[in-house]
Amino acid sequence: MNRVLDAHAILAYFEKQPGHEIVQAALTRAVEKDSCLLMTTVNFGEVYHVVLRELGQQKADEIERIIRTLPIEIVDVDIDLAKEAARFKAEYKLSYADCFAAALAKLRKAELVTSDKTLQELKDIIKITCV
Repeated sequence: MNRVLDAHAILAYFEKQPGHEIVQAALTRAVEKDSCLLMTTVNFGEVYHVVLRELGQQKADEIERIIRTLPIEIVDVDIDLAKEAARFKAEYKLSYADCFAAALAKLRKAELVTSDKTLQELKDIIKITCV
């Protein structure tokens, strides 16, 4: 099964927060299976924004370089993904960026890996692993 990472999962991984081991295991499995985890450009932008705001330009650029070496496919937002994210946003009290991660998971029939507990309300629609 494909896996989608949201910004929370990647940040937990980089910051060694509780649950980072789950993200590490997913990355390791992806390498072993010669596959990629998925992340939307919106969620990548959220990671970049958080690092830029908290640690500055140099660290944000460093994190971008590291992410590009990981087995993560950054998926561009197209009209179908944008519409699905909008549906989630209209129905649930989620951040807009989280809606893109959820939409990608739904459209790709993938598991969403997150540390954001608010996404648990989607557990009947998409498979969710909380880190």
